[in-house]
Amino acid sequence: MSRRLQTWSELKPLLRMRPLELDPVARRLSRAYTVRDLRRIGRARTPRSIFDYVDGAAEAEVSIRKARRVLRDVEFQPSVLRDVGSVDLGTTLLGRRADAPFVYAPTGFTRLMQHEGEPAVARSAARTGIPYTLSTMGTTSIEALSEAAPEGRNWFGLYVWKDRAAAEELMDRARAARYEALVITVDVPVGGARLRDNRNGFSIPPTLTARTILDGALHPNWWLNFLTTEPLRFATLDSWQGTIEELASHMFDPTVELEDLAWVRAHWDGPLVVKGVQTVADAERVVGAGADAVVLSNHGGRQLDRAPVPLTLVPETVAAVGDRAEVYVDTGFSSGADIVAALALGAKAVMLGRAYLYGLMAGGERGVDRVGQILTTEIARTLRLLGVQSVDQLTPDHVRLPR
Repeated sequence: MSRRLQTWSELKPLLRMRPLELDPVARRLSRAYTVRDLRRIGRARTPRSIFDYVDGAAEAEVSIRKARRVLRDVEFQPSVLRDVGSVDLGTTLLGRRADAPFVYAPTGFTRLMQHEGEPAVARSAARTGIPYTLSTMGTTSIEALSEAAPEGRNWFGLYVWKDRAAAEELMDRARAARYEALVITVDVPVGGARLRDNRNGFSIPPTLTARTILDGALHPNWWLNFLTTEPLRFATLDSWQGTIEELASHMFDPTVELEDLAWVRAHWDGPLVVKGVQTVADAERVVGAGADAVVLSNHGGRQLDRAPVPLTLVPETVAAVGDRAEVYVDTGFSSGADIVAALALGAKAVMLGRAYLYGLMAGGERGVDRVGQILTTEIARTLRLLGVQSVDQLTPDHVRLPR
């Protein structure tokens, strides 16, 4: 073959310069194609102790690694020659349509991750068309969150406190602020051993040491935002000095039993979701006690290490209670394909925590929007490649769990 230099007119159609993006947030987010990309960006922009609080898990972190390994090894079984010109990601959650089959889970201390905090997540969830759950340990009040996202599907995540009167007051406030559902977390009789936090000296409020000051110098934007916005306040408690594990053990009631769901029901007449179920037998118990939905969850691996992988419990749990209550699942989910796998096994929705926090750390409210865009795009693409037109058409025949 003879050689010659191509002319500019021949090269020009093959070359295209990326437009110059002057907005630094838009520039960062344009480089994020997956939730893992957002995690990498968020890690670079956040002090280590804060990032590790989000990213870490309990003890040796076996539970979270196992959950991610199971999701990694799921095998899809696609059907070809199907009309997938259009796909519907919508589903029905607690009697109302959601535009996508996931829910943003309750997470504590959200304004520590990025100063925009819970309101940014709630507004983004409303635009995505999904519910958002404000945590008892959030850094925005029940009322302020409702005002920030009045059109959103706002759920309230309740921990049962030793002070029952205070818990009743929280339920009353959530009802008055027109929260749609109550999500009661039942897997925290005591705080899990978050060793990353202990080693980082992570506490509420943050403790300034030589190490944190040095880390702050490497993350000046985070510190500038932290120091020049409203002081950090908690949605449901006045103050605390100590570690997260100590706070959980101080506040949460280790004597709570199944019968206490009747007490919750007496003070909450809306939809009730019980989060933290880790056996089929417990799913049957809480549904029998009045739960409208259960979340198969080991708290993102942040409580009992070596706990069951929630995804593996989905088929049996759906068979046991799926005709009486909705079954959700969490822990380890970071892509639309992960979510599709859970739906194919029978889950009604997936709850996500770390995923949207990575987006928040990477780009604030726009970063959370990017999470929603990434996940819905991945879900739609996975549905098409599986040969189904909607999430309701997914069946266990579309997926195989690793042995």
